[in-house]
Amino acid sequence: MILQPMNQDNRKIIHIDMDAFYASVEQHDAPELKGKPIAVGGSSERGVVAAASYEARKFGVKSAMSSMIAAKRCPGLIFIKPRFERYREVSYQIREIFYEYTDLVEPLSLDEAYLDVTINKKNISSASQIAREIRAKILEKTGLTASAGISVNKFVAKIASDYNKPNGQKTVTQEEILDFLGPLKIQQFYGIGKVAAQKMRDMGIFNGKDLRDLSLEFLEQNFRNMGLHYYQIARGIHNSPVNPNRQPKSVGGENTFEKNLKSIQEMQAALVPIIQKVVDRLAKKEVKGRSITLKIKFDDFSVITRSQTGDEYVDQFDEIYKIINELLILENPRKPVRLLGVSISQLNLYAEKTVQLKIPFPALKKGL
Repeated sequence: MILQPMNQDNRKIIHIDMDAFYASVEQHDAPELKGKPIAVGGSSERGVVAAASYEARKFGVKSAMSSMIAAKRCPGLIFIKPRFERYREVSYQIREIFYEYTDLVEPLSLDEAYLDVTINKKNISSASQIAREIRAKILEKTGLTASAGISVNKFVAKIASDYNKPNGQKTVTQEEILDFLGPLKIQQFYGIGKVAAQKMRDMGIFNGKDLRDLSLEFLEQNFRNMGLHYYQIARGIHNSPVNPNRQPKSVGGENTFEKNLKSIQEMQAALVPIIQKVVDRLAKKEVKGRSITLKIKFDDFSVITRSQTGDEYVDQFDEIYKIINELLILENPRKPVRLLGVSISQLNLYAEKTVQLKIPFPALKKGL
């Protein structure tokens, strides 16, 4: 079975990714931190690195790393308490720049987004020029640098944005996609996680060309429902549109504790503010959910999750706490607990409120 890519020639997609966003905001707001290795996150033995400056990354410090490990890797590491309100403020400033060019903006997080500039408000034919202008305006308005990837689909654009980091950009045309993806290490492919990447390496699949050389039948046999996806991305096929109305798949919250929790009573008490945070986030997004999940991380860093899915959508504290408490009691943790988390999925996204607009896209000249 041979799959031919859809005609992507006329699509012009930009992926903007801020450079070490949280850490860069801190260095911008406190000039004395510029050029120094900093980590945004808690400095205690329970702390976790949320972001690291490029100076810290040279020592192997990275996000989601234990603060203790980060401090050992980089003895002069400076820890900064996160200021998420400030990061959101800067993110909104950046997003305003995006909307100067297109309304087809799909934010992925505070520091990255996809833009479809096939048709844009400034009638600029070159997506590469638009990316340069956006990056220059971000620098002028916020003092921060951004990197960009430009291509005919979201998948290639996202990979390309990482190619010339920091403060750079990379354009990959339709004709260049196979040559661009071929030598890339398999772990550089967005959407291939650590487990899948290791499985591929064990099978002798080390780069994009190795993956592209495999048949669809082989990939489906070894990777089941992900086989078709891997077959397509190895060829740069990705037809997902930029979605300005992207909805969350789940809403959650968690907390890592200064001291391990050793009793059910301690855990029950610790879950109260976490669940309240989730309830507040559900209310803000105007959603409810049917599937409720409890996450437990033990002192040996092993993690378990326990879920319950009902027929009714819930968003109230009492409803969620009752189910979470039942899951906790059923699990009855025997080891000390360092983290608890709660998430709600299978959300009712109020699809009836969403109006799908069909925008006619006239044929444009090739070129990014």
